[in-house]
Amino acid sequence: ACAPYRRLSLCNKNMEKMDANNYDSGNAKHKLLAEVCLAAKYEGQSIKTHYPKYQAQYPGSASTTCTELARSFADIGDIVRGKDLYLGKKKKKNQNQKKKKKKKFYKNFWGIYKKINQKRKKGQGNQKTPTKIQKFFIIKKKWGKGKPK
Repeated sequence: ACAPYRRLSLCNKNMEKMDANNYDSGNAKHKLLAEVCLAAKYEGQSIKTHYPKYQAQYPGSASTTCTELARSFADIGDIVRGKDLYLGKKKKKNQNQKKKKKKKFYKNFWGIYKKINQKRKKGQGNQKTPTKIQKFFIIKKKWGKGKPK
């Protein structure tokens, strides 16, 4: 999949350089708004400058300047909201790998947990299962024995 021209040359340099850690929360949102507006301004100028060259190179293109501006501003909005649709295959692959690892972890964890529970139940024999209060005192007693004096 190829990225559209507007996506390759998006003017978000100001947003990349923005230092959000030095602002209080009230001022940070105003600073972000100013930076986004500035990025949109430069993006509009870029499209205005480069669009005639693009139109001359691809005369049959159905897109207009307004369409290009709308799409570029939508891209900026997606980036600011964190809903960037142009992830690329590598990022999607990493997300899928994380999901698989998490699923494998839970599968292994529950397998170990079941084995421990089975061993615990076999060791108890005919003993009654302790109540919540009894479990609390058992844990407290074990913790007290293991604690250095």
